[in-house]
Amino acid sequence: MFESLTQRLTGAFRSLTGKSKLTEDNIKDALREVRMALLEADVALPVVRSFVASVKERSIGLEVKETLDPSQQFFLIVKEELTKVMGETCEELNLRVQPPAVVLMAGLQGAGKTTTVAKLAKFLKEKQKKKVMVVSCDVYRPAAIKQLETLAGEVEVEFFPSSSSQKPVDIAKAAVDAAKKGFFDVLLVDTAGRLHVDEDMMEEIKYLHSAVNPVETLFVVDSMTGQDAANTASAFNAALPLTGVILTKTDGDARGGAALSVRQITGKPIKFMGVGEKIDALSPFYPDRVATRIIGMGDVFSLIDDLQSKVDQKDAEKLSKKLKKGKAFDYNDYLGILQQMKSLGGVASIMDKLPGMSQLPEEAKNQVTDDKFRQIEAIILSMTKKERANPDIIKGSRKRRIAAGAGVKIQDVNLVMNQFAQQQQIMKLMSSKGGMRKLMGAVSKLSHIMPFGR
Repeated sequence: MFESLTQRLTGAFRSLTGKSKLTEDNIKDALREVRMALLEADVALPVVRSFVASVKERSIGLEVKETLDPSQQFFLIVKEELTKVMGETCEELNLRVQPPAVVLMAGLQGAGKTTTVAKLAKFLKEKQKKKVMVVSCDVYRPAAIKQLETLAGEVEVEFFPSSSSQKPVDIAKAAVDAAKKGFFDVLLVDTAGRLHVDEDMMEEIKYLHSAVNPVETLFVVDSMTGQDAANTASAFNAALPLTGVILTKTDGDARGGAALSVRQITGKPIKFMGVGEKIDALSPFYPDRVATRIIGMGDVFSLIDDLQSKVDQKDAEKLSKKLKKGKAFDYNDYLGILQQMKSLGGVASIMDKLPGMSQLPEEAKNQVTDDKFRQIEAIILSMTKKERANPDIIKGSRKRRIAAGAGVKIQDVNLVMNQFAQQQQIMKLMSSKGGMRKLMGAVSKLSHIMPFGR
C-alpha cells in the first residue's frame, strides 16, 4: 500500500542526512521531493500546496532535539502533517441511537459497495457484538440483490428480501419496520450505484435518505481513482449529508492520493478502509497508523490487532508452553506458524505492516512471496509424521523422497531446512531466560536500514 509515495518521501528524508540544522536552503530540495511525491500520488493540488506550506513553516529554523538529526526531525514533521491531513483520530460509527441504527451506503458502481456492506456487517457483528440486518435497494443491477443475499449468508447476518419489481423507498421502509420488530441493532442499506454522478441518481438517493433518516450516511469509493475519489465524494456530499467515507481497494493502491485528499476536500472523515478481497478485509481508518505506513515505518499496531483477533491464541499458548519446557521447535510447529500467517492475509499483508520493509531492495521483496510459503508448506506436508517431529533424522534418501513428493528440487528442500534451522535458533533464544530482550537487541542492530532508527 502506497509504495511509490513511500519511496519518494524516503528520498526527501535522505537528502537532509548530515545537515546540522533545518534551514530554508537545505530543506528546499527535500520540500521539492515531497511536493513531487504528493503530485505523483495524485493528491489534489490544494492539499499539496497546503501540506508543503505547513511542513516548511514548521521546519525552518527549528531547533533540532539532541536525540535527533535534522533528517529525523523533518521525518517527524512530515508524519505529523500527514496525520493531520487525514484527520488525526479514528472516528467510529455513531450507533448510539434508538435501535435500529440505520446506515445508508452510497457510491458509484464498481467501487465495491455491496461487498463493503457485507464486510461492515461482519465487523459490526464480530467486533461490536451487534445484531445486524442488511437490505439491498439496488433494483437496477440484476445480480445486486442476490449478491448481497449470498454475502449475508456468508457472514451470517440477517438479509431482508427485496426484488427488482419494487421501489427502493418501499424496500427501505419495509426493512426498517422489520429491523424494529426483530430488535436489530443496525440496519445496513445498500443503494444503487451508477457509472458516474447523475441527476436521477442523486434525486433517488436523496428521497431514500429522507425516508429512512439514517444515523450514518457513508460514501464508498475506490481509492485507486486518486483525487477523483475526493471530487466524487464532494459531489455526493453536496446532495447528501455524508457522515463519513469508506476507501476500498487500498491494498492495491500504490499512490495514496485518495487517502490524502478526501478529508481535506470533503471535510468528512475516512472511517474504514478495505484492505483486501476477503470478507474480513475491512479495517477502521487510523490516520496516525496510515501516516506511519506511508513514511516507511510500517503499521505495527494494526499487525498486533490482527494477531490478537485472527491468530489462534490457544495454539500460540500451546507452542509457548512447549518451548518453555525445553522441547524443541519442530516442523509441525513451523507448519502451524505458516498456516497462521495465511489467516493474517498472507506474507505481503504482514510485510506491508513491518517497519523498514519499504527500504528492502525489490529483488529481496520478490523472494518473500506467498508462492514461496506455499512451496515450504508442500515440502513439510511431504514429510512423514515422524520426520516432522524429529527433524534431525532427515538425511539424503529422505530428502530425495520429500522433494519428489512436493514436486521440487532437492536444493529447495535443503533451503527450507536451513531456514528452519534458523527459526529453531530464534525460538530457542526467545524461550531462554531474558530471551525477548536478547532477541530485541539483535533486531535493533538492523535499525540502520530504516529512515528513522528509533
